[in-house]
Amino acid sequence: MGLHGKLVAAIEFKAGGDVFHELFRNKPHHISTATPEKIKGCDLVEGEFGKVGSIICWTYTHDGKEKKAKEVIQSIDEEKKLIEFKMLEGDLMELYKDFIATLHVETKGDIDLVTCTLDYEMLNEDVEHPISLLSYFIDIIKDIETHHLAKP
Repeated sequence: MGLHGKLVAAIEFKAGGDVFHELFRNKPHHISTATPEKIKGCDLVEGEFGKVGSIICWTYTHDGKEKKAKEVIQSIDEEKKLIEFKMLEGDLMELYKDFIATLHVETKGDIDLVTCTLDYEMLNEDVEHPISLLSYFIDIIKDIETHHLAKP
């Protein structure tokens, strides 16, 4: 079994891809408003929101447990509406040597797709692939969509 893996999900986002990208790039601390049962908070540790090299810390609930994730914004591509987060510390680092989450908005015709890509290297062969985490990200995307569609 290989220790490297990549999981990808592309989800239609009816509330507008620009809205999604702007939220994760410049206002991640507002995400808990759209999905409070999953994301408890997002704090800026170093730098500024929306800037490459900035470090943020997420508090979240996954699989019924409160967890933390400290990440650096590794890259941003405004043209592609892409943001990449590299895990530095937190619960996931107990299972994975490397973990990168990429969020990318792609527009095809009138449809915006949010693609979530998880690139990872497991610490050993006993670690499971983060399939439940990918499902969790899909649920967050849908919660954000529902929240923004409900706004007047």
